[in-house]
Amino acid sequence: MEKLFERHDAYLSIVSMEYVRDMMQRINWDARLIVIRGPKGVGKSTLMKQYIRGHFEPGDRHVLYCSADTTYFATHTLVEVAEKFVKLGGQWLFIDEVHKYPGWSREIKDIYDLYSNLHVVLSGSSLIQINDGQADLSRRIVVYDMPGLSFREFLRLDIGLNYDPVSLPQLLENAGKLCANVSSQCHPLEHFSRYLQYGYYPFYFEGKQEYYDKLENVVNYIIDVELTKHRNVEIGNTRKLKALIQVISQMTPYEVDIAKLSRATGIMRATVLKYLAYLEEANLIRRLFTDLKRVTDLQKPDKVYLDNSNLLYALCQQKPEIGTVRECFFANQLASAGHIIEYAGYKKGDFRIDGHTVVEVGGEDKGFSQLAGQEHSFVAADDVESAYGRKIPLWAFGFLY
Repeated sequence: MEKLFERHDAYLSIVSMEYVRDMMQRINWDARLIVIRGPKGVGKSTLMKQYIRGHFEPGDRHVLYCSADTTYFATHTLVEVAEKFVKLGGQWLFIDEVHKYPGWSREIKDIYDLYSNLHVVLSGSSLIQINDGQADLSRRIVVYDMPGLSFREFLRLDIGLNYDPVSLPQLLENAGKLCANVSSQCHPLEHFSRYLQYGYYPFYFEGKQEYYDKLENVVNYIIDVELTKHRNVEIGNTRKLKALIQVISQMTPYEVDIAKLSRATGIMRATVLKYLAYLEEANLIRRLFTDLKRVTDLQKPDKVYLDNSNLLYALCQQKPEIGTVRECFFANQLASAGHIIEYAGYKKGDFRIDGHTVVEVGGEDKGFSQLAGQEHSFVAADDVESAYGRKIPLWAFGFLY
């Protein structure tokens, strides 16, 4: 245990408290068993360590942070660590990268059942399953999905603009107030294009020159390691999966042609549909359907985007089509804020939000012709700084979380 405490102290000594994401307040830390899921690079480990820094004194041995991917766990079990920790008076056990520990769910269930006074906080891949066939944790665990930075959070980190998030109803009803307040402190369009290219993953602020290299490494890790381990993708098909991602990055999301994707990648049609589902689970793409209530397994999606615009710029071999970038950003920010997004339908607007709000995304000249007859409809317009009636700046939708 002493080795774990030494590493705990080392990890905590270098974590910065300069900026703490609002995700910290969204989590009910009093729950006995928590898992924070998300793609590699969004800041899960940092958030856990920041919570410890903010709530425990240095050297407090009632709390322990450890990572399940270290060599220590090659010869020690999670249950063994929890048992020794509790005997020493431990009350809070933070286990990072838990998905890298074989059979983690079975042992976490045992820990939960054995030690009723122990709080356990886990972090793991977007692909980890709470019910994996070894142990059903669904009745015990509270799950939080952590996205990358919103445009609002990027502005706070990049230029120090401190602005609280707004709800979607607040934005739709009074976008003018938000836009005026933000514009009085900065020129949002000056920073928006940079966010679309670089601002989603926090590691941008660790080294801007290596950002796309790191991002490609994240994509390769998810496909080569996580999808092969957690979704049983054959290693021989990982190159085809990367080819599928490349094709999607160059698509204009008007109509999804599964047969074309199959021919371009050499993957059978049914397997393409299965892989698209896996890639969405891994937070690499986003599928849209016209009616989520009627979606069946392996149904063809109506639209497919990369998960966020940074992936689009990193992976597209040419400069991404601006319409795709805009729609990708909008879908990402709304989904990350917890809204249900559907494809509104041909000539009915781009997106239906939460079953009733229709939004058309476009440039500054985008009108309302495609929204004719649509109740509670809006235009999200790029390249504008202020709101005009039902035309709201696209960047403003980056203030929802």
